[in-house]
Amino acid sequence: MYKPLVKVHLWSGLRSLVGQDVVEVHASNVGQMLDALVKEHPALSDAVEMGVSVSIDGKIYAFGLTEKVDEDSEIYLLQRIKGG
Repeated sequence: MYKPLVKVHLWSGLRSLVGQDVVEVHASNVGQMLDALVKEHPALSDAVEMGVSVSIDGKIYAFGLTEKVDEDSEIYLLQRIKGG
């Protein structure tokens, strides 16, 4: 199964853990993307396990692991956005 190479922009708290602002992983959806991020950058494991939000083309997802991503998507990994 083909998985496109996607670019993921990291929030400032994660940038220092991996030493870069943008990382690239192969994934077709958010769940695959998060798994690949942790596999390729184990320092992100704690943040991902605690919960993150993902912005895809300007729309924020807190629980959308099946949301599609592709090489043209603008993706940002964000701290979990909590409502109240």
